[in-house]
Amino acid sequence: MSHLSTSHLLGIKYLTKADIDLILHTAKSFKEVINRPIKKVPSLRDITIANLFFENSTRTKLSFELAQKRLSADVVNFSASSSSVKKGETLVDTVNNILAMKVDMVVMRHSSPGASVFLSKRIKSKIINAGDGAHEHPTQALLDAFSILESLGSLKGKKITIVGDILHSRVALSNIFLLQKMGAEVKVCGPTTLIPRYINSLGVGVETDLRKALEWCEVANLLRIQLERQDIKFFPSLREYTMLYGLNLELLESLRNKIVIMHPGPINRGVEISSDVADHKQSIILEQVENGVAVRMAVMFLLAGRN
Repeated sequence: MSHLSTSHLLGIKYLTKADIDLILHTAKSFKEVINRPIKKVPSLRDITIANLFFENSTRTKLSFELAQKRLSADVVNFSASSSSVKKGETLVDTVNNILAMKVDMVVMRHSSPGASVFLSKRIKSKIINAGDGAHEHPTQALLDAFSILESLGSLKGKKITIVGDILHSRVALSNIFLLQKMGAEVKVCGPTTLIPRYINSLGVGVETDLRKALEWCEVANLLRIQLERQDIKFFPSLREYTMLYGLNLELLESLRNKIVIMHPGPINRGVEISSDVADHKQSIILEQVENGVAVRMAVMFLLAGRN
């Protein structure tokens, strides 16, 4: 199969296992490209892509922009995080204005869950969801899967623990969907106030003891505490959270098993992860950043219908 079964990337739940395999296989080729002396290919030379970020983003936006430039696409950036574009109608108006400029593809981050699905039904461009509220973040899950593959050789049968603020995390949900489709086992770990009630319906294990969760897994994906999404207190203090759920060097080195450490970023050093663990040889956090560019190149290349 050399084509995706979908014309947009709205979420992992809309992808088949074959789609995921194709994206990860294509990303492998692009990773070789970005490690060459000349990192640019003309694959999307006649394609115009609009980056619409209705929410602040540094890492994802930079990663997409770099991927677009490596593919020689024309790029239009629209940052609406400071404007009052929040409602559906103004969202469509904004996009229609951009489409009048003949845009082929839209990369969008929005605070409303389902914003990219809403848009995909109303405009002709290909849509890539770069994060919709606390719902999905498909390219992050794809780059995480690519990074695990590089470290462990496969996803099937692997045990992955996702630690932290599961309730507010789009990364957690996309990762759960993807890892399960690829045959991995997933557990979540964190304070019960940060574990969503529906989690059991996804077939995911829950562990509130960090040491037990880490001794069960081969990969630990540590999430940031998303204070900006929390309108009430979900735990007494960051200090207490760190004492119970922060991964430090002493805990890492006392584990019976050797685990791979991941983090989607940005890192709160000293909260969910200590500096010496973030920079540890078992950490693949910087590899995730590099792999993000290759994976996003693969997604845009495939959605553009290139072979």
